[in-house]
Amino acid sequence: MKKNIALILAAALVLPTVIAAGGCGANSGVSSSAEATAENPMVLTLAHGLSETHTVHIAMTQFADEVKEKTDGRIIINIFPNGQLGSETENLEQLQAGVIAMTKVSAPGLATYNEAYNTFGLPYIFNDTEDFYDIMDSEDMQDFFLSSEEDGFVTITYFTSGARSFYTKDKAIRVPEDLKGLKIRVQDMKSQTDMLTALGGTPVAMSYGDVYTALSTGIIDGTENNETALTTGKHGEVCKVYSVDQHAMIPDVMVMSAKVWNNIAPEDQEIILQCAHDATEWHKEAWDQAVDEAITEAEDMGVEFVYDVDKEAFREATAGMIDEYREEYPGVADLLDRIDGIREEEE
Repeated sequence: MKKNIALILAAALVLPTVIAAGGCGANSGVSSSAEATAENPMVLTLAHGLSETHTVHIAMTQFADEVKEKTDGRIIINIFPNGQLGSETENLEQLQAGVIAMTKVSAPGLATYNEAYNTFGLPYIFNDTEDFYDIMDSEDMQDFFLSSEEDGFVTITYFTSGARSFYTKDKAIRVPEDLKGLKIRVQDMKSQTDMLTALGGTPVAMSYGDVYTALSTGIIDGTENNETALTTGKHGEVCKVYSVDQHAMIPDVMVMSAKVWNNIAPEDQEIILQCAHDATEWHKEAWDQAVDEAITEAEDMGVEFVYDVDKEAFREATAGMIDEYREEYPGVADLLDRIDGIREEEE
């Protein structure tokens, strides 16, 4: 019932745009970009849960503007931010149902439709930021992103959300043993709860919006996220020790309905992919600046950044978990092998 209500509300919010363009469904106006003109464009709806000030929203706005410019107004992308059309999960359901054309989600959220996307929630699959970019920007990864049409979507591009590390009120986490007895908030995804269990801590899955209160009241002892959460989420007011273990690099991804994608002419698909690539490149620089500013602001809040973390100990503690995912999910095994192959080619 809740899912049906979300779909109905999303359709109701999108409907005015659809009617104005003279069409229906996830894309409006004409049904194919080959038929589109500036006077009668193909109009696509992109929904997500971020605010207008978030770097990813700004990058997607630039993407939409560039697509409009390079298609001479034949393809218009209307963006609905702030969760206007529902949560990430609801947006994915709406995309599959044909209510919206595009959305932005955390990559592991796609595992419901393609198990290989569980890979992006696993710890230490990337060595560092440079390795992350080399792999994510590779032609092989692009091929993977566009290979999921049978699952109802294709991934147009990714946006970094940095490296996630543990932070607590007053205890440094230098080795996995330091997590023993601590209740740590994690994202509500199996890979994250499995990771913390493997490291010896007690995982507490909860929404991001509840973390500050949970930290303040002692419901949890700490959490994990990138550096910007210390300032944008004000977690640095409570947590004063940020241990840079960088256990996960979970990208955001921008996805499009496969049905919509197949109604876009090949030359327009190339334009969309190039505009998406440009948005990703812009976002890299914007993200680095946001992290630098967050570290400076957090230090002014009294947060200590601990860098002498034994990352190898964390890798070893979670190696068995990754082996289990390889065995349980053939798609994960295939993507991990693909990542290893990309890395070997780079070398």
